[in-house]
Amino acid sequence: LQEMIRNRLTSVQRIEVAKDMIDDTDIVRSVMNSDIQNLQATLEILEENSFNECIDSIIEANNIFIVGMRTSTSLATLLGLYLNLLRNNVNVIHDVGASEIYEQIIRIGKGDLFVGISFPRYSSHTVDAMQFAKKMGAKAIAITDSAASPFEGIADLSLHAKSDMVSFLDSLVAPMSLINAIIVAVGIRNKENVSQTFERLERIWQEHDVYEPAER
Repeated sequence: LQEMIRNRLTSVQRIEVAKDMIDDTDIVRSVMNSDIQNLQATLEILEENSFNECIDSIIEANNIFIVGMRTSTSLATLLGLYLNLLRNNVNVIHDVGASEIYEQIIRIGKGDLFVGISFPRYSSHTVDAMQFAKKMGAKAIAITDSAASPFEGIADLSLHAKSDMVSFLDSLVAPMSLINAIIVAVGIRNKENVSQTFERLERIWQEHDVYEPAER
């Protein structure tokens, strides 16, 4: 029932349906408890082999194209930001028009990796872009919520994270945690290069006053 609600109802309809799901006398605990449940459910469904294959694919890819639209933009940004520090040739395609997506992934091909991130209500542009990437010979990874996702049957590999409805929005806590785990795993597999990269970055950040100093 909840899958149907999340996939078909508009934001306004969600607010009405969700009134019985949230204790409006203690909203912060109600929302945080829901997030905790999503994290626990994600741990239960996480397939370690699929996760490890995802890490291998990220490390081995010639070029990586990450696509996340609408609410998934923040997830794509986080993944792209850190992968760009851990390796070369990482491209993040954000919330742009359909034609612009194809312009940005036009050179994708064999040996490359397409990472599509989408949760209900799913972005049709992200699904279409993944289909295009597959036709061009790239490998595709989906970061989504379940086997009911439209990515299934297109992606070579799917990682699932729960994002159950909280009023008019979907919780992205578990998807964010999964992406954190992906970043950490890639870093650990490439520990020596990561250390060198961050040593250089620290020097650059200090030279250009990127961060406030610890002591004044």
